[in-house]
Amino acid sequence: MAATGVGGGDLATGTFVGSLLGTAVLWAVVVGAFLKFVVTEGLARWQLATGNTFLEGLVHKLGPVVIWVFLPYLLLWSLFIGSAQMSACGVALYALLPVFEDPDRGKIVFGMATSVVGIGLVLRGGYRLFERIMSVCIGLMFVTVVVTAAILWPGTGSVLQGLLVPTIPDFSGLGLTWTVALIGGVGGTLTVLCYGYWMREEGRTSPDEIWVCRVDLGAGYAMTAIFGIAMVIVGSNVQIEGQGTTMLVTLAERLEEPLGVWGKWLFLIGAFGAVFSSLLGVWQSVPYLFADCWGLVRERFDPDAPVAVDTGALPYRAFLIFLGVVPMVGLFYGFQQVQKLYTVTGALFFPFLALALLIWNGRSDWVGAQFKNRPLTSVVLIGVLLFFSSLGARTVFGF
Repeated sequence: MAATGVGGGDLATGTFVGSLLGTAVLWAVVVGAFLKFVVTEGLARWQLATGNTFLEGLVHKLGPVVIWVFLPYLLLWSLFIGSAQMSACGVALYALLPVFEDPDRGKIVFGMATSVVGIGLVLRGGYRLFERIMSVCIGLMFVTVVVTAAILWPGTGSVLQGLLVPTIPDFSGLGLTWTVALIGGVGGTLTVLCYGYWMREEGRTSPDEIWVCRVDLGAGYAMTAIFGIAMVIVGSNVQIEGQGTTMLVTLAERLEEPLGVWGKWLFLIGAFGAVFSSLLGVWQSVPYLFADCWGLVRERFDPDAPVAVDTGALPYRAFLIFLGVVPMVGLFYGFQQVQKLYTVTGALFFPFLALALLIWNGRSDWVGAQFKNRPLTSVVLIGVLLFFSSLGARTVFGF
């Protein structure tokens, strides 16, 4: 969950915000990770209480119209997330292997190559190979980026102040906008729905296992927060003038002075581990959503048709190919443009998800008294609803 949720957007946003605002906004990373934890825990509670994924619950309660609304959104989001993941991997690999004179060409070639590798790994090894590779990637990204931040440590006092005393420098200028972006960008968007499918892969179906979900989600989002904090610390030590294909290369070059050559390459390896694990996580998990929709459509016409997602069946594999190939068109656009489109579509999804969890998990007759939202959980979900609604409005309408 952590490795999938932390990708190129987190690298770019965390570094740029750190460069712009310093460590004063570290608290925003913790808030963002906590909001995503509450939402994902609500999804896990719903599934363990009812035996249905979130999509299955929506269709069973509201009817098949949900599928025809969700599918176009999923296809659109998949185009943007696919392009964003390939762009991020292309940028990271070009920073590691600058064999092309033109950085945009390097981004395109490396982005396509990593996508094909990701498709092959998912098709070849299924969930178990995916799990092992993600363990390696998250080790790379977590250890190397955190070590980099530790080497560049700005002082325990300033870090604690940034974590415990919420402030927004340059509030009337760019400070508020980028702090909001930092909160909203932590920990993924639509991919939080995929946690339910990973639960099924692990055989986690008993209501008594909710504590296990809370423990591993807590650990996952804690790692997400630590990674985000590390990126802001790294960014606070350098000045990044804008974002684009060369951003990671520029950052690595500027880190060479305080870190040395080995420190620079250490950071780049960790950065690639972050973006490739995110790509692989999206490639493995998002086809679950399409395959689940496909099964729910079949269920309407054939009640005996199996609804559970089969990763070896055509719907899952066909959508995997679609996700890994069609968005390659986005590689010919700017890295920043693609990341913005991905952020917009993701921000528009979260208010709906928070509202659904407020209603679905707010009824004892649906989830039982044991799994019903507690008052504090409802307050946080209302906060998620309001925050991401405002973020979506700010991003779409520019205010």
